[in-house]
Amino acid sequence: MASAPQTTVPGLASPPSKPVDILPSQPSQLYCNLHPILLSSILAFSFKTLVHDPVNTLLGLAPTIAILQAVYCVICLPSTGQTPPPVRKPGEKKKPQKAGQDIWAKIVPAFLSLTLTLFLSAPLFFLLAILFGAPLTSHLLHTLFLALHLALLTTPQLIYAHGLEAPKWLHLVSLQLPVDEVLGMSLGACVGAWVGAIPIPLDWDREWQKWPVTVVVGMYGGAVLGKLLGGWVFKGRKIKMV
Repeated sequence: MASAPQTTVPGLASPPSKPVDILPSQPSQLYCNLHPILLSSILAFSFKTLVHDPVNTLLGLAPTIAILQAVYCVICLPSTGQTPPPVRKPGEKKKPQKAGQDIWAKIVPAFLSLTLTLFLSAPLFFLLAILFGAPLTSHLLHTLFLALHLALLTTPQLIYAHGLEAPKWLHLVSLQLPVDEVLGMSLGACVGAWVGAIPIPLDWDREWQKWPVTVVVGMYGGAVLGKLLGGWVFKGRKIKMV
């Protein structure tokens, strides 16, 4: 990834140039650093069962991953559903906000993000997996839960941080927004899933080559690496489309 002149989709306004920033509070920074460790640790501890029983392993891990992603959104990211604080006049004291209103302004968008991930993003990734060569007449549950995990790694944080406006998502899909750890995690998971499919057809005769073990490992590794690179190395840069 490198810096490049910004181009726009015809008929749309220029996308905002500011990347998504992690909230500055101490809990936000702490969980932001803990989040990739938790994701990679869960996969590492579950690898043996993933190899021997992918369907039940992926099904059992899905609620945990969903919770980790929801907590990441609520604690670390600014939500499009949160209204900005009103401008105060000189000398005016800051009015205390109700804690209940603040937490609901975070939880409701996170819940909606997970709901849309489950009912929109997961079926879309299932169809894409079939189009990209996943088994069509067998292993449908394997592919379904693979798609669910890929959706959980890519979608909730994008919906939570960017909302559902069509122009914003056209800019996301066309990679016109600046890189940050939210976009980096989503892109990394997709690229990692694609790279993870490479060992499957190789004639090594290993148990871990079974569908979809290497794809799952690739997507989790890519999500963690993309999150770190997007948040620290390439933050604010534009992706150069050759």
